[in-house]
This record gives sequence, C-alpha cells and structure tokens, in this order.
Amino acid sequence: MNFALQHGYSPERLAAASDTSLCDELQRSAFRYFQDYGQGALGLVADASSKGTPSSIAATGFGLACLPVAAERGWMPREDAYKAALTTLRFFAGSPQSRAPVATGYRGFYYHFLDMENGQRAWRSELSLIDTALLLAGALVASAYFTRGDEGELRDLADMLYARANWSWATAEDGALTLGWKPRTGFLPYRWEGYSEALILYVLALASRSYPAPPQSYHHFARRCDWHDVNGQPFLYAGPLFIHLFSHAFIDFRGICDGMASEHGTDYFINTQTAVAVQRDYAIRNPHGFKGYGADCWGLTACDGPQRSRRLFDGRRHEFSGYLARGAPFGPDDGTLAPWAPLACLPFAPDAAIAGTRHLLETYPNVLKNGQFVGSFNPSVPGPTSEGWLDDRVIGLDQGLLVLMLENHRSGMIWELMRGIPLIRRGLSAAGFAGGWLETPSLSGGLFSPGF
Repeated sequence: MNFALQHGYSPERLAAASDTSLCDELQRSAFRYFQDYGQGALGLVADASSKGTPSSIAATGFGLACLPVAAERGWMPREDAYKAALTTLRFFAGSPQSRAPVATGYRGFYYHFLDMENGQRAWRSELSLIDTALLLAGALVASAYFTRGDEGELRDLADMLYARANWSWATAEDGALTLGWKPRTGFLPYRWEGYSEALILYVLALASRSYPAPPQSYHHFARRCDWHDVNGQPFLYAGPLFIHLFSHAFIDFRGICDGMASEHGTDYFINTQTAVAVQRDYAIRNPHGFKGYGADCWGLTACDGPQRSRRLFDGRRHEFSGYLARGAPFGPDDGTLAPWAPLACLPFAPDAAIAGTRHLLETYPNVLKNGQFVGSFNPSVPGPTSEGWLDDRVIGLDQGLLVLMLENHRSGMIWELMRGIPLIRRGLSAAGFAGGWLETPSLSGGLFSPGF
C-alpha cells in the first residue's frame, strides 16, 4: 500500500495500515529527498525543496548518514550509495580552503550554505561549527559502514576531513567554542554555551588528535545549562524540540552520563523522553488557545511560520515572525507546528510518535507533499484547507532526521556504527561520559538487520 505517496487520506485507509508499513513508506519517502535534491556533480544536498535554494552542509551531512540506511534497506545498490558518498567527500576534500569570501571553507570548517553548482559560499553565510560537525558526523557514519576492501578511499577522506578541522582555532579565550566566523569580520560574538544541538560538536572537538578543543571546553558548554523539575523528574531545558534530537540522531545516549547528568540522576536519552512529555503536556494545556493542539498534535521547534500580523480563526489578531525557534513550555508559540516532529521522536516515545503521526495524517493530510512532510503548518491561521497556513517547502534536515531516527528505532544501525568509531568514544570520555556501552568493547559491524 503506497499510501504515503498519495494525498487525500481517509481514516479507514490509515487505520488499515500497520505501523511497520507506515514507517516503511515515510522513511523511504524521506530518503527520496536526497535523491531528488542532492547527488549532483558535487554531491551537495539542497537546504530545501524550493527552486534555487543553496546547499546546506548540515543537510549534506544527514544525507551522507542516510546512504548506509538506503544500501542496507535496498533503496539503492550499495555500489551506488558508496559512489554518492565518495563524490561528496571528494568535493569537500578538494574544495578551496582560504580566507577568500567565495571559498568553500577555512581551517577545516565550511560555510553554512554553499552554491549547488560551484560549491562556493552562498548567502554571505558564516563558517559554521555546528553545521560542519553535522557534515563530519555524516561522513563518519558513511565511513564506518563502507568498510570493504575496495572502499578504502572513503575512509581515508573522512579521516582527513575530520583531522583537518581546527577546533583549537575556533575556541574563544574563555574556552567555549564559537558559533562561527566570517572572512571580513572574524568570529561571531556568540559561544556554544548551554544545552543545545552542539552536544555532538563538543564530542567531535574534544576527540581531535590534531587540533582539539581544550579539555575545559566542555565545562563552558555545561555551566549554563538550565535544569528544571518536571513531575519530580530532572529536566535539562531547551524549548525547541530539534535540540533534543539532532545529536541523538548520531549518538546513543542511553545509559551513558556525563558529570552533569549523573549529578541529576538522569541521562540525555531520558531527558529527551521528558522533552517529548513536556511538549505533549503543553499542547494539551494549550495556554494560548491555538487550534488543533492536543495530546496527538504537538511539535514546537525551529521552523518557518506565517509572517506579519494576521487574524486567527477565532477572530484574534496575532503577530507572526516567519522563521522562529518555537518551544515548549516557555515559548515562543504562535500556533505553528512541525508535522515531522512526532515521528522523529519514535525512539523516545514510540506510542506517542505513532499516535501523533496518524492523527496528523488523518486530520491534516496536506502536511505531506509528494510523500514527505513539509516544514511546518499553522491551523490557527485561516487557509484553503484544514492545515491553515502551510509551508510549501520540504526541508532537508527534517527528512534526514526522520530517516536516521526511524532507523535507530527499527534496527539501531546508526547508533551501532557510531559506537564502533574510536573517536566518538574518545570524545565522550573527554567530556566526562561514562557507563553503559562506553564500558564495553565496540561491536563489529554487520549486526543490524532491517525490521521494525
């Protein structure tokens, strides 16, 4: 039943589909984004589906990590998946690294957005540490999967790209990692401090043999973390849901704790489970009275939204800001939700993730565009369909996150590959993580098998 590639769902058809069938279709459709908007001459992936959009290096990293899933599940031949990954890594290995404003990168880092045709810096974007980290994470996943004798070039390129990143240069005087750098103005006046998607950034930076961040660097990340109590459970707060997901797409945080988590008697996997519960509770309470919110309709995160002042269904007038890092329970919140968010939480809250996904597809069928979730929608804003305001774009990061999170729940494949990479273990240990799988020898590859 190819229902996920069609529009106009009926509740009866959805009810008849098994959870496995639902996940099969949505995961495969999400991967198709990287075939439709990537794999060009340079191996870059477009940030979004809209025409003329440049490449996002983070989306490219997610695309690299999705290639082993595609090969393992038979969505594309292994040889083709390997060649696609090789094309991407060859481009980054040979692309210009200099202070020139049109270069691809500098000091082993890369600009946030690159021109899809020539690979040069686009949109006057910053040299981005976190987006480079996500690109490198994807390269590491691919290199950990493609390990046959004739696939050595990919591993060599991934090793070189990782070793070239000069984390030491990108460390501020106080020891924290900077957000980024621009060729004319230098480092941005911001630091990666406080709980965020940068958890994987610090793991990679601390593990480097060539240009590591200083050992005290992680302290600066952790010192401004904001802890709360949620029904007696410690909760490391971050409002936007994506913060609780991005690093987890690559690293299995079950049962491993750094000093901060250990002190509070939790781990980051449990913390993300709490974040899901917070989102659902907030949607049930719906303090601002937005349309659609409930136990099965949630997902406040960074995404596009309506712009300018608009009148809502109930007659109220509300001011909108377009792109915004929406979050729960402290906001901001303007009624805009990410329809992909519940399914991306599958490893942490399976029942809630499936129930939320089914509800969205039954109630708001147009959140799927060619079988892929659009970036966001707002049912409180009047529109031609039940979705109200609807983003017309599909976002690469969202699709990559779905592929990886679905796979981690279904087979554990990405987590297992990363557990076997020595530098991941080294970086986690340098950040103070211990326990769980870090205390056991790394497993050999090939132990995962497709299945729900």
